[in-house]
Amino acid sequence: MSKLASIPCTLMRGGTSRGPYFLADDLPGDPAQRDLALIRIMGAGHPLEIDGIGGGNPLTSKVAIVSRSRRANADVDYLFAQVSVAERLVDTRPNCGNMLAGVGPFAIESGLVPAADPETVVRIFNVNTGKAIEAVIETPGGLVRYDGATWIDGVPGTAAPIRLGFLDAAGSKTGALLPTGAAREEIEGVEVSCVDMAMPVMFALAAAFGKTGEEKPAELDADTAMMQRLERIRLVAGQRMGLGDVARSVIPKMVLVAPPRRGGTVLARYFMPWSCHTAFATTGGICVAAAAAIADSVVGRTAPLPPGPEIDVRIEHPSGMLDVAISRDASGTIRRASVIRTARLLFSGRVFFEEVAEAASAAAAAA
Repeated sequence: MSKLASIPCTLMRGGTSRGPYFLADDLPGDPAQRDLALIRIMGAGHPLEIDGIGGGNPLTSKVAIVSRSRRANADVDYLFAQVSVAERLVDTRPNCGNMLAGVGPFAIESGLVPAADPETVVRIFNVNTGKAIEAVIETPGGLVRYDGATWIDGVPGTAAPIRLGFLDAAGSKTGALLPTGAAREEIEGVEVSCVDMAMPVMFALAAAFGKTGEEKPAELDADTAMMQRLERIRLVAGQRMGLGDVARSVIPKMVLVAPPRRGGTVLARYFMPWSCHTAFATTGGICVAAAAAIADSVVGRTAPLPPGPEIDVRIEHPSGMLDVAISRDASGTIRRASVIRTARLLFSGRVFFEEVAEAASAAAAAA
């Protein structure tokens, strides 16, 4: 008979994503056992995640693990985990900027960071990428404010703004802004740009796949031949970027770009990578902005940026716009990329799941 374990859990919407937030001390310390627990908690391995709290979609099958930081330049450490919906897999290689939006409020609510009045700056170290982020949270009277007038496309209603500043985010997983050493190159006859800024991304023109870039996500997902071709190219890009065999990894992501249609800087579709995002990932948006600043990249040739130290990049996506502000030094290097997100506290309690030791024994017996 299986035994049930339970741990504290806070469910939050962060940006256009949703998932549970945990204190690291409440999860198993061993990464393999931790991932097994997350698989059980989320219900991974079923398209509806019916036996867990996952939402049956990559955007709602995400986990944030937070702890007090021992680093002098950070208040908390944040480990992101992407839990697969259809497979019993956990990927901790990428960061997620949308779930990041909830880290500051969660850290304050959990007592890891004392709240100031009227706002609190939370210094976050992202364990996945080794990069620093500053989150500015509205905390009037020392309490996290969730209601407000800020609207972000892809989320109904309005909420309090959360300002996220990504500091020196180049080379998040590969160690270089251009991990292959080239602004543009060719894979399977398609011109691509491999860029790593907050998230490793492979860029290509939508037109190279017979698309306008305005297609709805479901329409793109339904084009099996295109999706298979994208995946073949992504696997090669992953190897060239030094990421190894990425067949079971969600990085690098893929972005198809086209000239803007609605007054933005660039029109884009973001793949996660095996389905198209219904809006746009925050970290992916930062990478788009960085790629636009590289004049000879696929993005830079499609959406050239004006000169200057402070530039706003507007990305047209299926649900609206994502605005990214970038700050460049005299050499043109991006030192800071900022976005506005929102978050909402949904519930706090305990989540129950099959005890890890029991699950591990069952997996061993099955093998």
